[in-house]
Amino acid sequence: MKVLVIGSGGREHALCWKISKSPRVSKIYCAPGNGGTAAIAENVDIKADDIDRLLDFALNNRIDLTVVGPELPLVLGIVDRFQEKGLKIFGVNKDCARLEGSKDFSKKFMEKYNIPTAKYRTYTDLNEAMEGLEDFSYPLVIKADGLCAGKGVVICNDKKEAMAALEDILEKKVFGKEGDKVVIEEFLDGIEASLLCFVTKDKIIPMESAKDYKKIFENDLGPNTGGVGCFSPSPLFTDELKKKIKEDILENIKNGLNKEKMDFRGILFIGLMIVKGEPKVLEFNVRFGDPETEVLMPRLDVDIIDLFEKTIDGSLKEADLKWKEEASLAVIITSKGYPGEFEKGFEISGIEELDEDIILFHNGTRLEGRTLLTNGGRVLSVTGLGPRLEDARKKVYANIEKISFNGMYYRSDIGKTNIEKE
Repeated sequence: MKVLVIGSGGREHALCWKISKSPRVSKIYCAPGNGGTAAIAENVDIKADDIDRLLDFALNNRIDLTVVGPELPLVLGIVDRFQEKGLKIFGVNKDCARLEGSKDFSKKFMEKYNIPTAKYRTYTDLNEAMEGLEDFSYPLVIKADGLCAGKGVVICNDKKEAMAALEDILEKKVFGKEGDKVVIEEFLDGIEASLLCFVTKDKIIPMESAKDYKKIFENDLGPNTGGVGCFSPSPLFTDELKKKIKEDILENIKNGLNKEKMDFRGILFIGLMIVKGEPKVLEFNVRFGDPETEVLMPRLDVDIIDLFEKTIDGSLKEADLKWKEEASLAVIITSKGYPGEFEKGFEISGIEELDEDIILFHNGTRLEGRTLLTNGGRVLSVTGLGPRLEDARKKVYANIEKISFNGMYYRSDIGKTNIEKE
């Protein structure tokens, strides 16, 4: 079968890599892809949000299955468009994509269906939002309502910072229409955790747990990023916590989807904060996480094409998901200056020297002839498996030393910090 993967990051490279292991797949296309996907798929020069051209490509090339990586095409309704033409596509429809596309919508959904989350208020007027600050203590969180490529969330430590954030979003329109509404939210102090689930036809089936690192600097300091490291499984996910998540969160989400008649078939990424042992939902995403995908795909021990198809037709069961016992860890190498301004176009060397059992996923690279160049803030995910997390960690860091490019940066503490103290 022929498969089209939409997107250009490490998540999409990891999906292409896993799809390439399926004996059922004869050809993979990736639109637009990157310097890494080019080795296992044919890169197609179509942007992920150019739905008309993607649809034409899928029809003209008789694509058997399309897999959507990023959130933007889902929010724009790519799944609905493909389905109208009788094409098989893995991802949620436009209605369900609102759970990520609007933070206000997702918070209302949580509130309505008793899903534990932080206290919040939504505003469209700057003056009302300024007054609304009085209902919260500091620190607090201010979020632009729509999609902002992971940059629409500001943690404010005092009123001055909060007022500046509100002015940036509502008055200066730094996020354009995506910031027409803002959500002011209580700050939850705890341990962050990620849970990705396959969702289909009254079933929410969790994947293995993962722990990602959002802050750019060691010891979890500095600004938030899209994620600069990850490992799986997370020791945080005890049987007791899993039980609480199932009873207090997953069951309520399932109830909400049913009551709202939302036909959710795809991935639900639940961002959690564990506060004194109690799980609360920070946010919903409606697609595979990045960098979580880079550590989960190497541990997944079944044909992912089967999982995609069973999710689409509603027949997926918990027993269909099987995982390797090994731990996996990924460290993401970034460009100097990320998540702020950074330069790109630097030659990357040393990749050919990596150990055979290292899996290298490309986040932001491009090929110029045979030369591999940096092409993003997050550049490479160096991933390894091991019997224990520490084994995977040592392997990954030993291999990172072989890679070099101008301005290369990475955290040296991924997988090292005691999770209870984070």
